[in-house]
Amino acid sequence: MPPNTTASTGDKPAKSGRKKGRKARLFVLVLVLAIIGGIAYGGYWSISTVRASFPQTKGSITLDGLSGPVDVQRDGYGIPQIYASSDEDLFMAQGFVQAQDRFYEMDVRRHMTSGRLSEMFGKSQVDNDEFLRTLGWDRVAEEEYDKELSSSTKKYLQAYAKGVNAYLQGKDGEDISLEYAALGFTNDYRPAEWTPVDSVSWLKAMAWDLRGNMQDEIDRALLTSRLGPHQIADLYPQYPYDRNKPIVLEGQYDELTETFEQGGSDGSSGSGDASESDSSDGSSTDGSSSDGSSTDGTTGGSGTSSDTSGSALESQLAGLYDVLDDLPAAVGVNGNGIGSNSWVVGGEHTITGKPLLANDPHLSASLPSVWYQMGLHCRKVSAKCQYDVSGYTFAGMPGVIIGHNADISWGMTNSGVDVTDLYLEKLSGDGYLYDGKVKPFVTREETIKVAGGTAKKIVVRQTEDGMPLLSDRDDELVKVGKKATVDDDAPDRGDGYAVALKWTALEPGNSMDAVFAMDRAADWDDFRKAAEDFDVPSQNLVYADTENHIGYQLPGKIPTRAKGLDGRVPTLGWESKNKWTGFIDFDELPYEYDPERGYIVTANQAVVDPDEYPYTLTTDWGYGTRSQRITDLIKGKIKGGGKVSTDDMRQMQLDNSSEIANMLVPTLLKINLDDPDVREAQELLQGWDRTQDADSAAAAYFNAVWRNILKLAFGHKLPKELRVEGQCLWVDPIDTTGPVDDKNKVRECGQRDGDQAQPDGGDRWFEVVRNLMEKQDSDWWTTPEAGTRPGADKDRDRLFERAMIDARWELTAKLGKDIDTWSWGRLHRLFLKNQTLGTSGPGILQNILNRGPWKLGGGEAAVNATGWNAAGGYDVVWVPSMRMVVNLDDLDKSKWINLTGASGHAFSAHYTDQTDKWVKGELLDWSFNKKAVDDSTSDTLVLKP
Repeated sequence: MPPNTTASTGDKPAKSGRKKGRKARLFVLVLVLAIIGGIAYGGYWSISTVRASFPQTKGSITLDGLSGPVDVQRDGYGIPQIYASSDEDLFMAQGFVQAQDRFYEMDVRRHMTSGRLSEMFGKSQVDNDEFLRTLGWDRVAEEEYDKELSSSTKKYLQAYAKGVNAYLQGKDGEDISLEYAALGFTNDYRPAEWTPVDSVSWLKAMAWDLRGNMQDEIDRALLTSRLGPHQIADLYPQYPYDRNKPIVLEGQYDELTETFEQGGSDGSSGSGDASESDSSDGSSTDGSSSDGSSTDGTTGGSGTSSDTSGSALESQLAGLYDVLDDLPAAVGVNGNGIGSNSWVVGGEHTITGKPLLANDPHLSASLPSVWYQMGLHCRKVSAKCQYDVSGYTFAGMPGVIIGHNADISWGMTNSGVDVTDLYLEKLSGDGYLYDGKVKPFVTREETIKVAGGTAKKIVVRQTEDGMPLLSDRDDELVKVGKKATVDDDAPDRGDGYAVALKWTALEPGNSMDAVFAMDRAADWDDFRKAAEDFDVPSQNLVYADTENHIGYQLPGKIPTRAKGLDGRVPTLGWESKNKWTGFIDFDELPYEYDPERGYIVTANQAVVDPDEYPYTLTTDWGYGTRSQRITDLIKGKIKGGGKVSTDDMRQMQLDNSSEIANMLVPTLLKINLDDPDVREAQELLQGWDRTQDADSAAAAYFNAVWRNILKLAFGHKLPKELRVEGQCLWVDPIDTTGPVDDKNKVRECGQRDGDQAQPDGGDRWFEVVRNLMEKQDSDWWTTPEAGTRPGADKDRDRLFERAMIDARWELTAKLGKDIDTWSWGRLHRLFLKNQTLGTSGPGILQNILNRGPWKLGGGEAAVNATGWNAAGGYDVVWVPSMRMVVNLDDLDKSKWINLTGASGHAFSAHYTDQTDKWVKGELLDWSFNKKAVDDSTSDTLVLKP
């Protein structure tokens, strides 16, 4: 049984769960009636009632299972610092306190990772659950817990679960949060006890959102229906290593390169195979355009390669995309647009003489924020109690993910390495073909319980080496196997090939061990040893310590592939030669330590130059726009002996400079425009400093022009599976081999959500346009006719002219004719939504749970990366989910901020109390040492054994 929880004398008296449950249900009813009827006192009654679920932050609470008292000190923003005398007490208290503030969020996460969302939200989530059960995250997490994790990690996970369950003891759902009260109207759901595996499973969700290039793999296959191989190469240009430098410039892999030059050690492909493997999707690497496109952007042929991509995937892989996109966001936009900034400056270049480290992960905006700020302190660090660490945690998981302890600090950005592959499998009876023999599938039956409905049973099939068949979960994916283009010598497809997923996170690992090891690391050697266990997701780790050292490490379980394979397109699964050949040894992964230049920048750019590293990590890096801008800002500051301050690091995080504006504005200013209203808008760009402040009219107009350039040059030429849902075009039929008159065109409408469609306008598209700027008669500059305005035929400047005209009238419709009233922030807005009932609940409930909008500056691929999708609109899609700057000279002078606040309770003062400061670019003081924590403490709660 869970431990008992009682309030001590002097605290508010405990009420029975049944009585509080009735009150909570009454609250919702009264609130609805108050809103509908406009009763003035309804707001007061609702707020006073819902406060019953707020956490107790003063006095004392008795928790069975503690070995000694624990102090929970909260500052004015509700951020807790926990003090204990043993590791188990520390993590038990962490579980209790996080559950006080965020249990509903924790509960939703564990239902997502285990494929049990239908138990909470009913039949609408059955498809999601089927897909998640097929992936089997919870089963892998259970295997990790049973077989891979250290005994100490298991103790910490058990202690954390004990703390969560201490909070749940005696409570109905209505006692825990408003959301449970709302759910009570549709089902009788009651939260279950927390388990250690629930915490481990969350790492799988994190890995899923940071899984690498799977989306690019799908998109490249979809593009083949309307574009030829050279055109696809135009849209996926090579990384500009000469202009945007990779992370590792003084790397530690000379001996490895020598080994590779002598023939390699594992038969895997290295950078020397790039030209061969890049051709696996038929793409040219010379950047040239094909001549096969007509004036509406369609191609004369299918553009398929001799490998596994082809026009047959045009509609079928969209089924997989739909499933991926429909999953609730965990820590990002389901893998698309994920980015982050993190950099460290060594003491020789700082005012303090010690390193400064900055980090701001770019993730989808959620309410509450995915991050939870917290300090975990042993009163005396010893063998019995080993932790003195503070930073950003995940509610539902013990330890600190990003932050600092007394000796070191670390930050993370997504590395983007390719750890997923899709495989086509030849079905034969109850098995699949492999090297000429039929092998049986490994199967299991899963029962999906549905709130308010009938349970559903499914059978999950996977290959012998653990690849689940995703095509079993979606009818569209079945068509992938029926129509996908393959080599002439491929086995007869019969009723079709299946589609399976190979992913490193589907194999048990011990990343949870790495979290605790990193939290207690004292130096670079400790840190690297901890990183060795951080197998998924692979992250760029930056490091600094109080002894004036800085470093970088790429960790992760990163696969190697056979020669000629690079993971860019789906692979043939019936031949063993296409299997992964192994994993890169940790000692062979790139790292840097105290580089001569004195700083390290990671912002999702290439990790290494492929000419200097033998393994292919991925071919789908971010294109380095942010990383190079940060590098330039650092170099500009230290030029001539300048020194960097904590506030300089903060200001760099807020840099709004637009690289694409720097490229395009000089050309846009040369365009001759007849319409005086459009010329008036064009004049906004004259003298503009090309920064995207929220109050900038020029930024609003330029971004509208950029959006319309992308729509005219590329958006109208993409297949429907990549375009925005509802965007309809008349195009030539796909199977057409010759000219088609206008009467025979077909109407195709886009199928993607606006925040996931293409062209999204990110720095890949910066590079696409950069490569085409000097090709003024490229097919891409061909514009379809629209209304009474004729399009330009292979004329860049005519297309730019039309984009400027369209942008003027688009903003007139959105912001008004008077350009003096325009501002980027009026277009570029942040809405914070509760990730479940705030997006799909009743309108009244959404109004209660959601917040915003806020008018933001920044933009796509800016350092201040308030991302927006140019295909879908201007609203903010992802954000710097937190910002921190760590001062290794005086840790109490470090600064931090969260996107929302500590609390997940809608009416709490700490629900979004950090958001206004986050919008302004401000940072909060970050107390660490005991005196500083005491000075900033507002409330103290004592947890007693």
